Amino acid sequence: MVSGAPRPPVHGIDVERVEAAIKAAELGTSGELRVAISRFYFWGDVRRAAEATFARLHMDRTRHRNGVLVFVAPRLRRFAIVGDAGIHRQVTATFWNDLADDLAHDFRAGELTAGLERALARIGERLAQHFPPDPGVGNELPNQVVV
Repeated sequence: MVSGAPRPPVHGIDVERVEAAIKAAELGTSGELRVAISRFYFWGDVRRAAEATFARLHMDRTRHRNGVLVFVAPRLRRFAIVGDAGIHRQVTATFWNDLADDLAHDFRAGELTAGLERALARIGERLAQHFPPDPGVGNELPNQVVV
């Protein structure tokens, strides 16, 4: 692929738009967001795959333990959201359940990219309430979508 050329969608997800949404969501918080997209069709448990990916990406190594991973299995139109310990001390299960319901609705409607953009914006807003920007830390994890 030519450098600077637009990247093709991955199973209907516009990766560049999702990366822009991650960057925008992180502007007001020290929280770290990542999105991982499963390239293959698997029969396994999406939640277990998300937790393994969270560990593999070292998302539990942020200073404030405030990383959030949205793991997507687009062919199954399923996803899992995994947050680190620092976030779970601050954010209620109701928030995560409401977010998951809205994202599931978007996925059923075929709005994978737009749904992810909305979910990332909401996560960023919530993280900003509990984890304001920390100039001493900076961006601890890459904003690139993992495929």
